[in-house]
Amino acid sequence: MRARELIHTLLDEGTFRCWDGPLPDVRTSSGYATELAAARERTGLDESVTTGEGRLLGARVAVMACEFAFLGGSIGVAAGERLTAAVERATAERLPLLALPASGGTRMQEGTTAFLQMVKITAAVAAHKAAHLPYLVYLRHPTTGGVFASWGSLGHLTLAEPGALIGFLGPRVYEALHDTPFPKDVQTAENLHAHGLIDAVVPVSGLARFLGTVLSVLNARARPGSEEAPAMVDETPAWDSVLESRRPGRAGVRDLLRVAATDVVRLRGTQTVTALARFGGNPCVLVGQDRDGPAPGPGALRLARHGMRLAADLKLPLVTVIDTPGAELSQRAEEGGLASEIALCLTDLITLPAPTLSLLLGQGTGGAALALLPADRVLAAQHAWLSPLPPEGASAIVHRGTLHAPELAAAQRIRASDLRADGIVDDVVPEDPHDRDQISRAAGRALARELAHLIAADGEQRLRLRRRRYRHVGL
Repeated sequence: MRARELIHTLLDEGTFRCWDGPLPDVRTSSGYATELAAARERTGLDESVTTGEGRLLGARVAVMACEFAFLGGSIGVAAGERLTAAVERATAERLPLLALPASGGTRMQEGTTAFLQMVKITAAVAAHKAAHLPYLVYLRHPTTGGVFASWGSLGHLTLAEPGALIGFLGPRVYEALHDTPFPKDVQTAENLHAHGLIDAVVPVSGLARFLGTVLSVLNARARPGSEEAPAMVDETPAWDSVLESRRPGRAGVRDLLRVAATDVVRLRGTQTVTALARFGGNPCVLVGQDRDGPAPGPGALRLARHGMRLAADLKLPLVTVIDTPGAELSQRAEEGGLASEIALCLTDLITLPAPTLSLLLGQGTGGAALALLPADRVLAAQHAWLSPLPPEGASAIVHRGTLHAPELAAAQRIRASDLRADGIVDDVVPEDPHDRDQISRAAGRALARELAHLIAADGEQRLRLRRRRYRHVGL
């Protein structure tokens, strides 16, 4: 699809307004001038990029798109200046920015000066993101080279066209340099999505609706919270809660999103559930552990940290959902830096400027659970628990066997009601084990209430209270 056609397909009818002004003078040889003239005649455009603004399902947005028919969508000095000016204008007017690249990369006819355009475009995008403004990228077929290695890879969300060729080195260049074809199906949108490098593969026909949902979350305003729920009294033995948290079929984070959230946009990665969502109308970035997935390893924690950065960039509250029997224990995890990733998660959560809210939904074992715990407010399901080791592991250390796990679970005060009494948890959400969706509905209401309060709170005071909370834990 041509650039202008794509823009008009995405935006509400009649709302696109072009920002493109006169191009700067660029040194050209006679041969290059002939190529430019032919490209202009063929496409009806003066350069390889088009910029402007319009409305997407009613929301005002800025757009910039490459025209691949114009010298392969390549970026030279003039195109680089036009893109940079568009990013700067979007920032000045505080508009979400939608980038639609389709490019072979740097324009070879202009050499090193064209190559350096990627630096200034990147700098402008970085300033846009530093202003907490959304930057959304839709990678089209093909997107390679310097474009993919700069402004094509910086999106808060990165989407791609089905079947699109996407990669750093173009396959034709690779084959010319190495005299062998590049491995098949590596540089495809679907493969990059499978490896957690792209958030979603979306056809053009569904792109406006997808982006509209994203903007609905990003543009949402906090809704007033309901009254505080009364504190519950729970006399369930700790070991019974441990067994309940491990019960097959128990609701997890995916059920929480399905039952209790709206405007859910799933983001990249399979090891950690990450999404944009709204609870009771209140927006958030959600990062959650999948009880039915693999044990969290370094990659899962890196994906969690990506969600944390996204919340900070977009000034959205962060919700973490904890439900894990423990971190991955393997040579791969050790060599992949599991311990340092846990430490970095803790650092990010303690210092994150965005409001933070943790939900202990099920098992909370070890460093993998701790990595998602520190928050302004912490909720726990009635049968959730938190411990440095599973009770069997604690029993093995203390009693050299696992038979004393039930009494260790009680002695360590790991159950939700004990965590609340000790100031680790702020509120306990009652459960009905006979209704699979009940805990998701109840937790969703509690999240909505807490998010409304957190969004309305003073940011600096919130950070001070967060640091004080963990400074005095256990004292």
